Formats: sequence, structure tokens, C-alpha cells
Amino acid sequence: MSGGGEQDAAKKGASRAGRDLRAAIAVGVGLGAVILFALFTVRQTFVGIVAIAVAVAMYELTGALKRGAGVRVAMAPVLLGGQAVVWLAWPYGRDGVLTAFAVTVLVCLIWRLKDGADGYLRDVTASVFTVVYVAVFGSFAVMLVVPEDGVFRVLCFLIGVVLSDTGGYAAGVFFGKHPMAPAISPKKSWEGFAGSMAAGMVGGVLTVGLMLDGQWWHGVLFGAALVVTATTGDLVESLIKRDLGIKDMGTLLPGHGGLMDRLDSLLPSAVVSWLLLQAFVPA
Repeated sequence: MSGGGEQDAAKKGASRAGRDLRAAIAVGVGLGAVILFALFTVRQTFVGIVAIAVAVAMYELTGALKRGAGVRVAMAPVLLGGQAVVWLAWPYGRDGVLTAFAVTVLVCLIWRLKDGADGYLRDVTASVFTVVYVAVFGSFAVMLVVPEDGVFRVLCFLIGVVLSDTGGYAAGVFFGKHPMAPAISPKKSWEGFAGSMAAGMVGGVLTVGLMLDGQWWHGVLFGAALVVTATTGDLVESLIKRDLGIKDMGTLLPGHGGLMDRLDSLLPSAVVSWLLLQAFVPA
């Protein structure tokens, strides 16, 4: 998650969100190791990792919607449809994703009929939103790994988001003074965003250039775009949690909250990564 922080976070040894920083780092390193092992052994297993992450994140989001606003997401169709969206992305690409998504929406419309008219539109809308926000966005990470150079495409995407997060955290902690979106995420600062942008663009130039033989300006645009989408994804999830009156989507990951709290910047960034790399470095 990109953005700022406060200097007192550094003094306390905690993260900018007041979390256990050591636990957060340990969890992040552990997740990264699992992903790297999958990518550099049998890259198809990355699809399974995305599928598991999508299932857990969708479960957390549906639970948060019910706890915070009493929204009844069509759990079974959403979870099963989300898996279809992810798994069909490898062999069939966008056609598979679109087909699975359309069928899932249709099933959600029918599934919710049994509970009557009260809250029908609200619940169906939330069900569709959950599928799009988690599964459809996540399917772009799968499509990144499909080409022969897919491992490097995924690495460009992941490294870009990590650098955005790290650069934003460091700059925000030491220099953050001007709140970026105080009504949504008070600890984010424009200084932190600048740090994210600097780290992201440098990382983009290096990763896209060295791993995919892209032009330097491809890397600049790629890195900058990922910073924007990662920061926006973080702010969007913060706004959703504020609307629901909750702090975290879940409690699965020490120092992070739920898995959905870790994916907020990755999901929209996967979409933009796929689009830009398709344009800059055609498979």
C-alpha cells in the first residue's frame, strides 16, 4: 500500500497504521518467498496461489459486508464463480474471464430471488462488486504469467507495487507533513506519495528494461502507473472500511489484518500491469 506515515511511527517501531512492523515484514517476506518459489519452479502453480488468495479475500470481503452493513452476498455463487474466473484466465484469457463473470452474475441474480425483494438490488450489486473487485481484477495477474516471459512480467508487477509501498512508507515516516486524503487515510501524505513515485519509476526502468528489454520510458510510465493504481487501491479499500465501520477485512495475517488488506493495492495494479505490458512488450 502506497502512501505516507508519521514520524511517531518510527519512534514506536510500529508501522504507520500502528501495527506490529516486525510481524508485517515477516509475513510479507514469507508470502514473497512462496510466490517466488512457485514462479521459478512450475510457473503454472502461480495460478493456484492467485486462486487461493482470491477465495480467501472474497470470503473476507463478504464477511465484512455482512458485519458492517448487513449485506447478504450470494456466498456460494460468488466463491465458485470467482474460482471459475481465475482458472479460466489461463487457457482462455479474456474470453474465459468474461464468460465466467457473466455466468456468475446470472447465477447471483437467480440465487438471491429466494430471499425476496427486501434488499435485493443492494445484495446483488454487492455480489457483483465482490466478483469484479477481487476475482476479475485478480485474473489479470494470472494472464500476466501466461506468456513465455510471464515470470518476469509478474515480477515487474510485484516489484513495482512493493517499491511503491516501501518508498511511500519511508518518505512518509521521515518527511510526511501534508495529508493526502485526511478524510480517508489520515496517515498518508503527499511526501509519501512522492517517495512512492520516485521508487516506482526507478524500479520500473530497471525491471522493465532488464527483465523484458523494454524502453526506459516504458519503465517510467509503468512504474508511475503502478504507484497511482496501488495508492488508489489502498485509498479505495480504506474508504470501504470506513463506510462499513471496520478496521480490517480480517485477522488472518499478523501485522496486516486480513489477506484482503494486503491485496488492496495489488488487485487494481494487476489490471494496469497487464494492459501496459501488453502495449509495451507484446507477448
